[in-house]
Amino acid sequence: MSREVVDRLRSAVAEAIVDHHADHGDDTVLVLSEGLVRVATLLRDDPSCAMEMLTDLTAVDYLGQRSPRFEVVYHFYSLSLNHRVRLKVAVDDPQPSVPSLSELWSSALWMEREAFDLYGIQFDGHPDLRRILLYPEFEGHPLRKDYDMEARQPRLPARPGREHL
Repeated sequence: MSREVVDRLRSAVAEAIVDHHADHGDDTVLVLSEGLVRVATLLRDDPSCAMEMLTDLTAVDYLGQRSPRFEVVYHFYSLSLNHRVRLKVAVDDPQPSVPSLSELWSSALWMEREAFDLYGIQFDGHPDLRRILLYPEFEGHPLRKDYDMEARQPRLPARPGREHL
């Protein structure tokens, strides 16, 4: 069923599609960053797609393996039609960024913050893009392949009443 979704995307927003494949049984569409919101809106609003859920959003760091360095990966699922599709958007250093999908799916609010926190990817238009897992003073993004695992992080000031911890 998701093959029809890929075909629908290819016919409706072909200028935003870079490539597509079905490796490992999952239909995947590679999308240009500037076409992401248009493609995602079609996925949500077109009755033949009906992607009611953004189930996951993550990133991949291909440091030294290929360029662009990063891919932002989105997994969508249609509850009503029981099909899924994956979108991938390639982004590069030094300032990786993609448009936010938080206005289309509220679940993106948290997932985009996580990708920002761990990979340093900016989500343009996100209403509250700040760290979600790490403390604000944390330096760097620990899931990047060039993150120094031996790096010393700034100490947090003791909170009142928690000096013993």
